[in-house]
Amino acid sequence: MEENTPLQPAENEQLQNQAAEVPVEETPVEATTDNQPVEPTAVAEEAAPVAEEHTEEPAEPEIDYSALDREGLLAALEQLMTEEVQQIKGRAQAIRTRFNELNHEVQKAAFEAFLADGGNKDDYQSQNDSVAEQFYALYDRYRARRQQYLEELEQQKKKNLEAKEALLEELRTLVDSEEEQVRTALDRFNEIQERWKAIGEVPRDKMNDLWQNYHFQIEQFFNKLKINRELRALDQKRNLDQKLTLCERAEELIMEPSVTKAFKGLQDLRAQWKEIGPVPAEQNEEIWQRFQNAANQIDERRKEYYEQRKEEFDNNLLAKQALIDKATELTSQRPQNTRQWNDVTAALDELLKVWKTIGPVPREVNEEIWTKFKGMIDRHYAEKKEYFSSIRDEQEVNYQKKVELCLKAEAIAQREDWKKATEELLQLQQEWKEIGAVSRKVSDKLWHRFRGACDTFFAKKGEFFKERRTSESENLAKKETILGELKTHIFGDDREENLSIIKDFQRRWAEVGFVPAADKERLQKEFRGEINRIFEQLKISAREAEETAYRERLRNIGGDAKRFVSSEKQELHDKIEKLRNDLNLWENNLGFLASSKQADLLKQEFEKKMQGARQQIALLQAKLRILNEAEKNEEQKDAE
Repeated sequence: MEENTPLQPAENEQLQNQAAEVPVEETPVEATTDNQPVEPTAVAEEAAPVAEEHTEEPAEPEIDYSALDREGLLAALEQLMTEEVQQIKGRAQAIRTRFNELNHEVQKAAFEAFLADGGNKDDYQSQNDSVAEQFYALYDRYRARRQQYLEELEQQKKKNLEAKEALLEELRTLVDSEEEQVRTALDRFNEIQERWKAIGEVPRDKMNDLWQNYHFQIEQFFNKLKINRELRALDQKRNLDQKLTLCERAEELIMEPSVTKAFKGLQDLRAQWKEIGPVPAEQNEEIWQRFQNAANQIDERRKEYYEQRKEEFDNNLLAKQALIDKATELTSQRPQNTRQWNDVTAALDELLKVWKTIGPVPREVNEEIWTKFKGMIDRHYAEKKEYFSSIRDEQEVNYQKKVELCLKAEAIAQREDWKKATEELLQLQQEWKEIGAVSRKVSDKLWHRFRGACDTFFAKKGEFFKERRTSESENLAKKETILGELKTHIFGDDREENLSIIKDFQRRWAEVGFVPAADKERLQKEFRGEINRIFEQLKISAREAEETAYRERLRNIGGDAKRFVSSEKQELHDKIEKLRNDLNLWENNLGFLASSKQADLLKQEFEKKMQGARQQIALLQAKLRILNEAEKNEEQKDAE
């Protein structure tokens, strides 16, 4: 309260005489916060201490957290923790509500992944990840800070109550005092009022009685002192100025963009209005109407705001009911194959995304429609899990079969027996088609592996035959040339030289690669016939020619000749031993054959084989002699 103009001692008595003439002003009954509508909330807030329920806290900015993910919400809460705890309640609760929704989805996805991997739902244990643990630990710190703030606030309110009760006692003593001068009494009265206003809030349940006792003592004070009209007018003028300021502030709140902030500001102005004393009677109604007009406009804005929100909630309800109808239609028939299951799942997931974009609905039906919508989705996923569980074993068997085909195809891809390998690979492809489906997550990988092996083989085969066709024509011309040279070559009388020349022709012929299949047999027959003709002409036996060729081969070995001779001798011994065993077997078999036309033919066949074996043994023995001679020569060289 403003300081009163000092009174001179001579005026004190005059004020006392005139006090009886001062009428007591009737203060109009003003609206209180108890009759204001309660703002609806979209979700139920967590329980708070009783002391917090009536605490006036600063208006907070309205922030939409729906676009943030869990990490973003954690960062937003960390930022809030840098502000005063009494200024962040609404935003902290909004962040926590949104985080709970997202965390529920994360835990549900983990549960579904556990079930999809073959886990038993009874064995599943829900567990927060690191982001959730950080968030809830941080939120616990916020709640601890807020609880501490509320406890400190409650203790402060109790102290404020004690201080105001002490001031009431002082005011009561002042009213009961008979010795106070008017000026002194007014000074003490003003000082008590200033101290009263400087004290903060008191417990809610004590507020009304305290306020009534305070104003009763004020009225008693004015009645006792009977302050003169000028002094009362001065006090009323001061009160008028204060209430005019409140009117201006209330009118400014009309332009406040935030309806919630404007209403909370109005509640604060109403509380201040109650603390200000009366104004001049002729202006009392006018000033009250001005303040009440601004208050009504703010209240009307608030009413329109919540009516608009109700309309939005109703529209959101209609939209969500439409999504429920669509979900009912999608789940009315059970899918029959994997594609249909996945199509329905994709459609339901899309509906869920749309659901999340729709705003809140009336609180009384929120839980009901969410339970209905979510129930259909959960049933679909449960039935889908059952379906895929039934085909998982079959897919595993098919997977193993296809892996085996991949291994076989990869082995065939390294071979060069083109005809047989091609037949086997085509058979594998047919088997692949007959095997059923495998899991989609490995299907493409398996197919690319199998197809890659097939492509590798056919690419190698195509490149081989492409080069072969190119070289076959060249090889044909080379062999025709060699054959022409052989036919026209004139041999001398030196047998060794003639054998060497013939051997060189045979070497050159063998070194030439493939020729076209249509010419292969003709060329080979013509070349072999010409060689035989030359042998006969030069009186050289085939055995002699082969021995000569073997000696030439032995001379050209070079390098580790001893090792070759040792290995070759062992191989020749083994061949001779085998041929002798075959001869013995055939000779025994001939003894069992009876005399008949069929038996005679069989005997001739055996004798032909036996004759060939004896010739082969003779040739192998000749090669052994050549090797022994070579070995002996090497030993002589070493000895020299």
